[in-house]
Amino acid sequence: MLSVAPAALATPAITGVERTVDAGRRGWYGQAMKTQIDHLVVVAKTLELGVQWCEATLGVTPGPVAEHAPSGTHSRLFKIASPANPLAYLEIIAINPDAKRPANAPSKRWFDMDDAALQAAVAKAPQLVHFVANTSDIQVARNALKAQGIDLGPVVHDKRHSRRGVLQWQITVREDGQRLFNGALPSLIQWGKPDAAEPLRLHPRNSLPRSGVTLQSITITHPTAVKLQAAFEAIGLTGIAVETGPANITATLHTPKGLVALQSHGI
Repeated sequence: MLSVAPAALATPAITGVERTVDAGRRGWYGQAMKTQIDHLVVVAKTLELGVQWCEATLGVTPGPVAEHAPSGTHSRLFKIASPANPLAYLEIIAINPDAKRPANAPSKRWFDMDDAALQAAVAKAPQLVHFVANTSDIQVARNALKAQGIDLGPVVHDKRHSRRGVLQWQITVREDGQRLFNGALPSLIQWGKPDAAEPLRLHPRNSLPRSGVTLQSITITHPTAVKLQAAFEAIGLTGIAVETGPANITATLHTPKGLVALQSHGI
């Protein structure tokens, strides 16, 4: 069950810092690959219950419904960007019971949404289960992880209509739908077409209004913290504290209800 508790004031983690990586992991035009937090993923049994949870827990109402036809899901978003996490938003996502999935859709939905343990957890209350990292070169980042024996799955191209135009992106999705490291290793996303000159022009943060909620930090504990930290370094993701311990993601948010910590508890 989702643990929601007032968080103690703490110094935010250092984020948004571009790491210098070796030439084998360079993205656009030979520049150092940059990876940063894109969005948090909260799974709910139904989207309506997710909205109720959001209003009661964080004191805000998320944005309009976005449909994801291939996965048979729908979601609602709201901005949680801060100076340290300038792209960040929160996605509340649920299985859409009315969706008609295409015949060529993957057999499993992303983010372990078909997993029995996850479904049992979110039946009690919406749950923070994962986060997604934006990277400047998704193929290079994916290959950097494969070199460490970590397979995030193929890069899937997707799109949906938004008020500002057609929103396109590439995202890593395993064929079994699984998250890795109990959700603590982010899926990778690259916005825009592969050759887009301005890939972040239609990023959701540009059309979402300020919500009054900002992401202060993400901290992670995991039994294999050393391997997880090495994976973060391989893709140039900084500013996330990783320690050895029971699997858990803690996202600390400043909200109209004060500081709130959302935890995954290893689901």
